[in-house]
Amino acid sequence: MPRIVAPMRESQAPAPNRIRWTRAQCQAIQEANIIDGRYELVEGEIISKMGQGPQHAYVITRLIAWLFVLFGADFVRFQLPIQVPGQDNQTSEPEPDAAVLSRPASDFLEATPDASDVLMVVEVADTTLSFDRSTKAALYARAGIPEYWIVDIAGRQVLVHRQPTMEGYIETVEYGSDEMVVLLARPNDPVRVANLLPPVGR
Repeated sequence: MPRIVAPMRESQAPAPNRIRWTRAQCQAIQEANIIDGRYELVEGEIISKMGQGPQHAYVITRLIAWLFVLFGADFVRFQLPIQVPGQDNQTSEPEPDAAVLSRPASDFLEATPDASDVLMVVEVADTTLSFDRSTKAALYARAGIPEYWIVDIAGRQVLVHRQPTMEGYIETVEYGSDEMVVLLARPNDPVRVANLLPPVGR
């Protein structure tokens, strides 16, 4: 059965000699071709989004199929940026693996969706579970995103975070591969966790 788990908090000790980048600086160095490829900015750190493995890609494909059925293609974004509010706005521009919006894509032809436009976000974790559970969870909670899922490939589970506060999500629940879970925005449409994961033994 689903299990309530303690949230993983960020370390309060800053890294030595840490350089915190801003969104404006990242845009400038990208335009100067100093960095290229896919990356996201999280709490002032530039994080590469390259090198995703086959299992990660498989889960993204499963998420696309599932979320398109629930919400329609106009309301779902994959691996694209969202804007976060407050002090995080200058040093973070996350690109969740999936985001469900409250408004259609045509409303964002000239702007990036704000966190207030987001119903839920999903991160797929193969090598990034600790980061997704701590830093990403804290960022999405501060942004007020009502629901945050982590699809944990190695653990064959989904971690569902709800009730955001400035200190983090109040509720985090683990769902195993044989269990059913629903989205707050679609409470009558459960999905089996195994349907989002790579097949066993493949």
